[in-house]
Order: sequence, then C-alpha cells, then structure tokens
Amino acid sequence: MHDFRRLQVWQRSRELFVAVDGLTRSFPRADRGVLAGQLRRAALSIAANIAEGCGKSAPKEMLRFLEIAAGSATEAESHLLLATDLGYIHRKQSEAMLEEITVIRRMLFRLRGSLSSRPPSPNS
Repeated sequence: MHDFRRLQVWQRSRELFVAVDGLTRSFPRADRGVLAGQLRRAALSIAANIAEGCGKSAPKEMLRFLEIAAGSATEAESHLLLATDLGYIHRKQSEAMLEEITVIRRMLFRLRGSLSSRPPSPNS
C-alpha cells in the first residue's frame, strides 16, 4: 500500500529505537535486562507495526497496525518513565525521548485520520 521508508513517522520511530537501544545499554546489571528489554521491544514495535501496516492491501488493516504502533509508543513512554524513576536514565534524556514519543504518537493519529477520511479504493 505505502512505502513505509518514505513515511516521516517511520523514520522518526526508527531513530527513536536507535536512541533507546543505545541508552538501554547503560542500564545497570541489577535490571537483568528486564526493563531494558521491554523498553527496546516497545520502541522497536512502533516502527515494525508501521512497516507491517504499510504492507497490507486493505486500508482497515493499515489503520489497525497504526493503532498498534500508537499503543507501543504509549508502552515505551511508560517504560521510560519507570527507568527514569529508577535512576537508570537522567531526566533530561528522558524528557527528550518522551517529547519524541509524543510527536510520533501525534503523527500516527494524524496519519490514521487522513487514511480513514479517504474514500475506499476500488481494489478494497
């Protein structure tokens, strides 16, 4: 349906994952990879679900995957807040990533809105 690589929201989600991956590598051993792994998976899921939705032929399927991506963004936000509370992340780093997640989530909802307002294509 769409080339996901051209979507700015996918590009930003990809950049977010790279930043999250680098950040979680500095988490303490006491975490045992639990919170770090959950945070990485949630961040990775944002970009992955955008890409998967773009591979679907039915617009309703794409909308569903964009909704899942938004849910993953909210999950990543929760994990970031917990990591900050535990002292694994400095507040300034956390605030920057939380802002980026908010931007990504807004972009996802705008994209969903624009797709759901389009008339159905003759192929669907």
